[in-house]
Amino acid sequence: MTVQVGLVWDAVGSVDSGRGLLELACAHGLDAFLVFDHLINAFPSQAWGTDFTYSASHAPTPDQCLDFATVLGNFAPLAGPVQLMVGVTDPNRRHPAILAQTALTLAQFTERAPVLGIGAGALENLQPYGLPHDRRVDRVEEALQILRMLLGGTGPHDFRGKHFTLDQALMGLRAPEGREPRLWVGASRDRMLDLTGRYADGWLPAELMKPVEYTRRLRVVRQSAEAAGRDPAAIVASGGVPIVVAETDEAAHALLDCTPIRFLALHAGADAWAAHGAEHPFGADYQGLKDLLPHTLTREDVQRAMAVIPDRVVADQVLVGSRQTVLDRIGELVEAGLQHPMLIPVSAMASPEAAAFTLESVAWLARELRAPVQMGEIAV
Repeated sequence: MTVQVGLVWDAVGSVDSGRGLLELACAHGLDAFLVFDHLINAFPSQAWGTDFTYSASHAPTPDQCLDFATVLGNFAPLAGPVQLMVGVTDPNRRHPAILAQTALTLAQFTERAPVLGIGAGALENLQPYGLPHDRRVDRVEEALQILRMLLGGTGPHDFRGKHFTLDQALMGLRAPEGREPRLWVGASRDRMLDLTGRYADGWLPAELMKPVEYTRRLRVVRQSAEAAGRDPAAIVASGGVPIVVAETDEAAHALLDCTPIRFLALHAGADAWAAHGAEHPFGADYQGLKDLLPHTLTREDVQRAMAVIPDRVVADQVLVGSRQTVLDRIGELVEAGLQHPMLIPVSAMASPEAAAFTLESVAWLARELRAPVQMGEIAV
């Protein structure tokens, strides 16, 4: 099989920096370029400063979050064969009809079908803005049903749900042939995995998993697809792959002490901490990044939380090591069923020198991963 490789940008700050990453993806033949969709950054502005990250010297706040649709529309003429993606937006902020229109509009400008990544929505993007954040999975299910309707035909469409209603709704905008938008779902737990199998073209988990857990969850997706009468093998098995890479394993592990990388341990849920015998400072019910409200954390809150982070939890949030070590770790996930790793260049947060090496490593990893390899049948 041939592995497809994508590059991830957080869509924060300078548009030129994102454009540079897209140019890197194009120059080195990567398959996809994905942007985040946030209103608030996952790093707390109250703790932001040059003592937190070197990036603060040129970015006065981490919350310069760009609109994904505008960014991807601007980048489309530059992307060529690189597939453009959002990973992920949600139907709490954006009505599914608007999401359908956005994806169909983007398809007018791209060479390849764009990917509309859908998730249940992070609390940081909802609660501060008075947006609904209850029954988020129910809302995703209805949104996926509507998106399938609107992307599949002009209508008129009717729909009666608890969260959305269509009454003779039309979607006359159509994508050019072969560029119909793809729906990928960001799913971690079983119900969202089931929705992925029933409605999605791709699975895009944000959480880094052990290979055995990736296989288990992918099996849930494919079993749900089969039960819905869909082709399980047609669903692309993807996922975010955060990497911390350096010349040697020892140098890469040293980067885990960098404050913004160490902070990633606070994106992990209480269960991940408990697995290492530790209590999460945000409470036993904290489920990780989707529950984080970074704008409510004071500098003192961050300092107290950072002081109790176990090293092992930090290491679990990323694939860390030399280029070859990271390649081998990604290879284990490929053996587990991963078809389309989306590389997140985490070690670029450590220093300008680390950023340069990390981006060179992205190109190297993409070249190595995309070389055709012979693999046995994966039982998922």
